[in-house]
Amino acid sequence: MKPKKYVEKADGPAIAMLGSLPPLRALSSYCLELSLAMADLTHVRFLSFRKIYPAFLYPGGTLQEDHTFPEIVHKRLYIRRFLTWYNPLTWLIEGFFTKADLLHAQWWSLPLFMIYACVCLGFKLRKKPVVFTVHNVLPHEKSRLFTLASGLLFRLGDHFLVHSPKNKQQLIRQYGISPKQITIIPHGPLDFHVSSNLSRQEARVRLNIKPEEKMILLFGAIRPYKGIDTTIAAFEKVLKKIPDARLVIAGKLWEDWSPYRNQINNLHIEEHVDTYLNYIPAEMVSVFFTAADLILLPYHHFDSQSGVGAIAVSFRKPMIVSNIGGLPELVNDPRCIVPPKDDEALAKAVMSTLLDPDRLKAMENDANAVAEKISWPSIAKKILSVYKNILRNSTDIRK
Repeated sequence: MKPKKYVEKADGPAIAMLGSLPPLRALSSYCLELSLAMADLTHVRFLSFRKIYPAFLYPGGTLQEDHTFPEIVHKRLYIRRFLTWYNPLTWLIEGFFTKADLLHAQWWSLPLFMIYACVCLGFKLRKKPVVFTVHNVLPHEKSRLFTLASGLLFRLGDHFLVHSPKNKQQLIRQYGISPKQITIIPHGPLDFHVSSNLSRQEARVRLNIKPEEKMILLFGAIRPYKGIDTTIAAFEKVLKKIPDARLVIAGKLWEDWSPYRNQINNLHIEEHVDTYLNYIPAEMVSVFFTAADLILLPYHHFDSQSGVGAIAVSFRKPMIVSNIGGLPELVNDPRCIVPPKDDEALAKAVMSTLLDPDRLKAMENDANAVAEKISWPSIAKKILSVYKNILRNSTDIRK
């Protein structure tokens, strides 16, 4: 396949970006927003996958593509879906023949280690700098193999981008990376999910939620660290004070649901809990967030920023988050930040929020302020500055 020529001259360097794009799922939402924002400033050649990895390696059990994402079109963005997990020749071609000034790799998943190592090594051997955005410095579920693979891969990196101060400290402590090589760049909002044509009433009709009910949303993959058990315990307390509250849990199962089902049944709250235990297509995301009154991120442990939180910011939704990782950066009101694994504190925060319309409105305004602070144009300018500094330094070293 012959690479397309860039459409027009840009001020910035030509960038190759390695990650996933729709119709693949994975990091596609983040990569979609980032690549479009960077293409506003410079030429971007996105190296994506035709086949990302075998379905049996995916904890959710399947790797169906999602064709409900919006179309990606930009005059300075060229997308090449060429990499396949079973064909090392595609890895070599992308690593050794992609025309770009540097590579920006989005790192997050252990099964991709060999592919990323090969592509990054190709750039390094051609004396092209490699930048990593490290989405998970440490895995959500403990994995010594992930940590080992990350350490080997990071030897190929010239600079590292992370989403939170805690991530920076982890990179320094876990992998011995110099602080000068690390830049904190926030996770931007995922605005493409927002549908201006969908009203709250229409969204609630689709989910069978009554207009007067106070809908609490727990969204995203069902994984042990997400705090589902804490949420269920807190919700039972909330119902005693707010009987028209409704908890909606929506996301793909990555673990056995039966302990949570038993917890719900033992607390006798099943009539007030709705579950959608499957992957939520991109076109359906707006239905859940438009219908919701309050979003919960009650994670037990977490080190970075949250894609779910980024969606909530895009919809300007009030959030209550655990006091861990980068989650507190998504809200401005300290009353919305609770200790992890504390159902009493979570219940209290939920009740005081839902019973105070003025506070809910203030939290919406806070979300708007957060969205402006982590806007993609601002993020793109910071990343472009990182690119230019790295290229300048690498040129000086070669001299």
